Amino acid sequence: MSAIIGDSSTASPSFDSPRLWYPKRVLFTPSALNTPTGQQIHQRMVALNLPIEELSSNRINIFKGLDEREIYRQAKTTLAVVTAPSSSLKLNPVPPSADWQFHIAQGCPAHCQYCYLAGSLTGAPLIRVYANLPEILNNLSSYCQPNSDTSFEVSCYTDPLALEHLTGSLSECIRYFGTMPAANLRVVTKFDEISPLISLPHNGQTRIRVSINAAPVSRSFEAGTASVEARLKALRKLALPQSEGGGGYRVGVVIAPIMLIDNWQLHYRRLFEQIEKALDFECDLTFELITHRFTAKSKEVILQWYPKTKLDLDEKGRSVKYNKFGGTKYVYLAEQMKMMKQFFTEEIAQRFPSSQLLYWT
Repeated sequence: MSAIIGDSSTASPSFDSPRLWYPKRVLFTPSALNTPTGQQIHQRMVALNLPIEELSSNRINIFKGLDEREIYRQAKTTLAVVTAPSSSLKLNPVPPSADWQFHIAQGCPAHCQYCYLAGSLTGAPLIRVYANLPEILNNLSSYCQPNSDTSFEVSCYTDPLALEHLTGSLSECIRYFGTMPAANLRVVTKFDEISPLISLPHNGQTRIRVSINAAPVSRSFEAGTASVEARLKALRKLALPQSEGGGGYRVGVVIAPIMLIDNWQLHYRRLFEQIEKALDFECDLTFELITHRFTAKSKEVILQWYPKTKLDLDEKGRSVKYNKFGGTKYVYLAEQMKMMKQFFTEEIAQRFPSSQLLYWT
């Protein structure tokens, strides 16, 4: 049994721009409520008048007897405040994005039909946030290399900005890295509520990137996210100097997943025009380019979640790529990849000559 606090019928958060997500159900485990961070998040939930359930056990078992579609629907509208397992404190490298990945949450409220988490995480796509944040952050220093700028990615298993108005955890991460000259934080998002981040003392140790795509891809496959225009407006604000009311952050653009849609060059050229208009001033800018790929497992899960998807998941038109663990993924053919890479690298070199292209994959 669990204690119910609040009434969803009286919750009335605004859904106007910027894009904000509010859960229909908020779960707190006992271990989470036993932490200062958990208590702070609880206070935020109460202030937002969101429906809170205080669980009697640290196990979350709310999907028993439901079919896959109903599990997906309920999981994507539920926020669970838990403590991260001790195993998560052993960090894994995440090339080419960063030296290491760490997690302050798992799961994302967006509905991107191509989501790679479909093949990376097991179980229901429940959105979990971690209440033992100080322990997670204090663990990072042991992974910093002497005389080296060690990079840490916080967005592998979640979109931390999508949850920031509910948790405040991303702000805590940025403040923490602002005190660590030997480390830098990397964040990527498809959301646009960046006001909590603007005046933080980041000290140049955080790079915030937006993930964007050509209009047909974004409109068709990225439900529940901020518009590309809104994301670029937010990126501009983040990149502007603090003397001009901006955040003074190092910024980046992640174009992912790049798809061979009809008239793909035209649509991606228009996207570059949008980026150029948004960032019409000198700033520390990087690009990351990721082509669409999928695995047999992710295809199976995606088709369960989005049975009517128009996403191209036909293995016949793809090449098989093997990873070092023997796993396989389906990527575009070599000639297609070569053609796309040339197009994107030339566009970036021409329009953003002082930027840095970190990788193409």
